Amino acid sequence: MENKQTVTVIGAGLAGSEAAWQIAQAGYPVRLFEMKPQKFSPAHKSAGFAELICSNSLKAARIDSAAGLLKEEMRRMDSLLVACADKTAVPAGGALAVDRDRFSELVTKAITEHPNIEVMHGEVTEIPAEGVTVIASGPLTSDTLAEQITNLCGGALSFFDAAAPIVTRESLDMEHCFTASRYDKGDDDYINCPMNKEEYDAFYEALITAERAPIHDFDVMNPKVYEGCMPIEVMAQRGHDTIRFGPLKPVGLRDPRTGHRPWAVVQLRTENAEKTLFNLVGFQTNLKFPEQKRVFGMIPGLKNAEYMRYGVMHRNTFLDSPKLLNADFSMRTRPELFFAGQMTGVEGYMESASSGLLAGRNAVRRLEGKAPLILPITTMMGSLAEHAAHSPSKDFQPMGANFGILPVIEPHIRDKKERYAALSARALEDLAETLKNA
Repeated sequence: MENKQTVTVIGAGLAGSEAAWQIAQAGYPVRLFEMKPQKFSPAHKSAGFAELICSNSLKAARIDSAAGLLKEEMRRMDSLLVACADKTAVPAGGALAVDRDRFSELVTKAITEHPNIEVMHGEVTEIPAEGVTVIASGPLTSDTLAEQITNLCGGALSFFDAAAPIVTRESLDMEHCFTASRYDKGDDDYINCPMNKEEYDAFYEALITAERAPIHDFDVMNPKVYEGCMPIEVMAQRGHDTIRFGPLKPVGLRDPRTGHRPWAVVQLRTENAEKTLFNLVGFQTNLKFPEQKRVFGMIPGLKNAEYMRYGVMHRNTFLDSPKLLNADFSMRTRPELFFAGQMTGVEGYMESASSGLLAGRNAVRRLEGKAPLILPITTMMGSLAEHAAHSPSKDFQPMGANFGILPVIEPHIRDKKERYAALSARALEDLAETLKNA
C-alpha cells in the first residue's frame, strides 16, 4: 500500500467495526484497537466484535418504517453490519433480528481477514495526539479513556441502560404459552405468555416491590434512565397499566385456548437460528438475579424457566455532541478526530453503526482533501447526524430512528402508511442523488 496514512479506530463494537470496514474498503490501512479479550466492560461477555448486548433485534425490517429505512440506506452504502445481519437473520415477524453469536462471528471474521485492517488487542488509555482517528469506544468506555474524552470535550453526560434476560425454550411450560406474531405478521415467530387480570395484578405488585441490584457511583435513588431501554420495574412504577399498554400489550394477539385477547401478554423472541434461546421482549431490568427468577416465574409459562443470562443494568455515557461535533461526526476543535456510536447521541444498534459508516467515509474524505459527506436531512442517516451536530434542545438526549425527525412532505399526507412510504421513497431518492454527486 503506497504510503497511505494509517487511520486509528478505537473500539470494535458496531460503530467501530463499520468505520474500520469503510476506511479499509477505501484502500487505507486501519489500526483497529479493541480491549477485549484482555479487558471487558461490565456488560460485555464475548470476545467477538460487534457484540449485541440489550437485544438481538435490529427493529423493523420493512422499508416504509423508520428503522427499516435506516437499514436500507446503509445497505445502499455497502454497510458491513447490515450485510452480516441479513446473513444471520432469525424469524422475528416484521423485525430484523439476528443470531447474535453468528452475527458477531461474521463481523469479526470480515474485519480480521481484511488485508487493510490490523487488529490491536488491549486497552487504549490515551487519545492519539495526531493523525486521523475515529473514537468508537462505546457507551461503556473504560474509565481511563473516558477521563481522557471528558477532559478533551469538557464533560460528558451519563444515563443508565439495561438488558433483558434470556431463557431456554425447553424450560418453558408451553401449556401456558402459544406461538404467534402480532396481527399474524410472520410465521409464529414469538412465544407468547398470556395473563388474565388476576395473574397480571399479582405479577405487577411483585414487580414494583422486588429488590433491585445496587447501582454504583451514581445517585441510586433516582438514576437517569434512557426511555428506549427502561427497566421494566421502573416503567411499572409509572402506573398500574403502564406496562400493559407497553411491552405487555395484548393487541394483535388472540389466545387459542380461550379465543379471546388476553389481559396482558409477555412476548419471547428467538435469540438464535436453532430457536433454543429466547429473550423476554421489553424486560430490561435491574432486579437482583434471585428476584428476577422469583418475579418473572409468576408469568405463566416461565415458572421453571432456565436463565442463560439474567437482566443487567449498566452505565452509558454520551457527549454533548451539538456543542462538540460537526454533522460528519468530526470534532469542531480537532477536525481530524471523529467520534462514532452511541456516545455521539444516536441510540440503537443500527443507528450506532450508521454513525460509524459516516465517520469512516468522512475520515477517508479528510485524508483525500475532499469536502465532508453530509447526507440530506431528508434521509434517516442524515437526520440522525443533524440531531447529533445541531440539536437545539438544551437537554440533549440520544435519538433513535423515527419519522418525526424528517422534514414533512407537503402537501400533508393524512394516511400514516402512505405518508411513511412517501418519506422513505424521498429519502432513498435523495440518498442516491447525493451519493452520485459525492
